[in-house]
Amino acid sequence: MYYKLNGVTQRLTQSAPSAYNPQGLRVTVPKEPPPMIFATPTKYVSEAGNMVEYLGHNKVPALQKLFQKSDGVPVHLKGGLMDKMLYRTTMALTIGGTLYCLMALYIAAQPRK
Repeated sequence: MYYKLNGVTQRLTQSAPSAYNPQGLRVTVPKEPPPMIFATPTKYVSEAGNMVEYLGHNKVPALQKLFQKSDGVPVHLKGGLMDKMLYRTTMALTIGGTLYCLMALYIAAQPRK
């Protein structure tokens, strides 16, 4: 006798005899391989001619030069103005939160009248 789980009632119900074949383990072989998604050009080679344009410019060498330059600036501030603003905002929120926590502890430590 074969059983399966009913999705509505969440109980075991009788089922027709069939081979166990879970959904993720089906034996299928794709007829052609899936297309590569790494470094896919924006145009087909036949349309672009000799030169193939890619989706973006490789910024890694320029960023390596920027972050490896020894100018005394910490690495988390070398990104420019936005990094400085993010750092200062984070520090202000941290100090403000600490002061607020200490104030709440002081108020909680006072005896009730």
